[in-house]
This record gives sequence, structure tokens and C-alpha cells, in this order.
Amino acid sequence: MLQKALALVFVFAGVAGSIGCSTSSHFIYATIPATSELAVYREDPFSGTLTELAGTPYTIGDGAHSVVIHPSGKFLYVANPGQGENDISLFDIASNGYLTEVPPRITVAPLGVLPQLLLMDPSGNYLYVMNATSDNISVLSIDSKSGVLTQIVGSPFSVGGLTPLNMQLTPSGNFLYVSVAGGQVGTTNGSIEGFSVNAGVLQLLSPPLTSADGVNPNGLIVDPSGSHLYVANTQSNSISIFTIQSTGALSEVQGSPLADIYSDPFALLLDPKGQFLYVSNQGSNNVAVYSISATTGLPTALTTSTSAFAFTTETSPSFLVEDPNGDYLFVGNQGNGAGIQAFHVSSGNLNPLITYSVGNTPSSIAITQ
Repeated sequence: MLQKALALVFVFAGVAGSIGCSTSSHFIYATIPATSELAVYREDPFSGTLTELAGTPYTIGDGAHSVVIHPSGKFLYVANPGQGENDISLFDIASNGYLTEVPPRITVAPLGVLPQLLLMDPSGNYLYVMNATSDNISVLSIDSKSGVLTQIVGSPFSVGGLTPLNMQLTPSGNFLYVSVAGGQVGTTNGSIEGFSVNAGVLQLLSPPLTSADGVNPNGLIVDPSGSHLYVANTQSNSISIFTIQSTGALSEVQGSPLADIYSDPFALLLDPKGQFLYVSNQGSNNVAVYSISATTGLPTALTTSTSAFAFTTETSPSFLVEDPNGDYLFVGNQGNGAGIQAFHVSSGNLNPLITYSVGNTPSSIAITQ
């Protein structure tokens, strides 16, 4: 199933040789909604090579759409939003990367409908589930020994009758931000809702909404220090930057929003040190790179002599994931010829390596630490 682009093999081999040989592995898990599958690959952390595990992909819950891994590396969760499912699958992760599902699947219905996105609490105590049709967030506690999920009292929590697009936690886990679509309830711009978090319980911050300067704020990312929130406003081709106050309140920094010279910015990724911001532009089929000011948090486009750095992808790049070492970046593409592209990362620059075909459109990736 996993096909390498042969024209790039020699480039890839040269990079691998210059970095060294692998003595350990990470494992990559990719959801494929169209076939309700979970593809599994071994990633060589010294070369970025992906090798599909024999016997995979697994056939799992209907419409499998989002995957996350517990910080312990022992448990994996998949959201299954397909018809008749509305549930979450739990898997035990073996040392060789293989999975064993632990029944039963945990339903978020009837109050949670269409669980489209999963988010793991940094401490591994809670799993957050964005329900796209019921416009709310389910919160489930995680048993540290078994990984079993239990919905907490008060869950799910409303996002005010607005359609959620994305969500992000601060590194402390104390605040959750949810982006909602514009064009609702008489609004034009999309907005960001902030919640304080106490033992998984969500409490809406006041004031409840902050403008995201765009109709569809699809991309959200918080920097590693928890001091800034970045928002990709897809429909207005811009990036908003907010300072996160000690109370969780957001204040837009001077110079925000930043115009994106490319089309339809959709997903955002910050490197582990918070020095570089990567933006996938669905309409331009590329990933643009920005350096981050250590004082203001403002992004500045890395440039050549003629234009901003942007690295060509397949059609409609929709999510970005970096390996734990920060050496390789993987781009999930959701247009024609859907696949996963691997890039070597060096001082913010992306060196294209190999494109992997997964047969159908991938929707999310999780990587073991």
C-alpha cells in the first residue's frame, strides 16, 4: 500500500547517510475515513523513512477521523464519527507498534454527535472530543493503568450553539480554545471561545468570544511557552496572533492579523522551540514558513530574494505533524493523489524527501514519542 516516489529515493538516501543509521523507532498512525482504516508505519528517527507494518492497515470504526496517543505511549484513541458509531476506540500499543483494540467502544451519543477531533490533555488525564454536529465538547477521564475512558459529570460542554472547527489546549492544560465558524447568528467573522479547565470541567471565560478576523478560523496552535495563540483564517487569507493572559483571556497583538500572501491557510504547526511557524495553504498547495519574534510573537516570512519561502505539496495540504526529534515534518494532503509527504527540517527550511501514497485521503496523524 505504501508506495515510494522512486525519483526521490536517491535524494532521500543521501540525506539519510549524512544523518546516520537508526537504532530506535517511532510509530506513525494515520486515519483514513473513506475506508474506515488506520494505517501504521515505523518511522526511522534518523532518516524519516516510513515503512508500513505487515498486516496493516487495520479496519476500525466507521469513518475513523482523528487519532491521538496517550503521553505514556501505551494507549491510542480514534474518533469514529460514521453513521451508527459516534464513539471512541481504545487500543493498547505494543512495543513493536502493533495495536490491540480494547472493547467496548465508548459512545459520546446521544448528546455528542459527529466526534470529529480528539485532543489529549498534556498530563494524559483527560481526552477532549469535538462534536461537530451537536456543537459541543465531550470530556472523558482516562484511567492511567488501563486507558479506559469515562465521561465526566457535566460533559458535553456547549460552545454556544456555534459550529466548532478546531480546538487547542495550553501546555499547562489550564485553558482550552475552540475556534468557531463565522456567518452564524448574525456574525461575519469566525471567533475563538476560551474555557478555563479544572479537572476536565470547562468553564466559559468572560468575555466569551474573540474575533479571529476571518470567516473560517480552521488552524489553531499555541506556542510551547503558552504565551501566544496563532489562528489561520482560511477564508480571509490571514493569520491572527493573540497574547494569552494569565487569566486565559486573549488580546490581539499589534500587527495582527498578518496577511498570508498564499491562498486558504488551513493548518498551523510550531516547531518544538516555538521558533518557526509552518502554514499549510490549501489553495496554493504549499507550506509557508515564518520565523517567530521572541519578544512580540509576530511571525515574519522567511524569504528568498524574490518571495516568501513556500514548499510545494500535493493538492490541498490539510494537516501538519512533526516527529518528536523535530527533524522531520509530515504533511497530510486531501486532494487528488492524496498522500503523506515527508520533509527534512533544517533551521525552518523544508527539504522534500518522499511522498507516500495511502490509497485514500488521510485525515490525521499521531506519532509515538
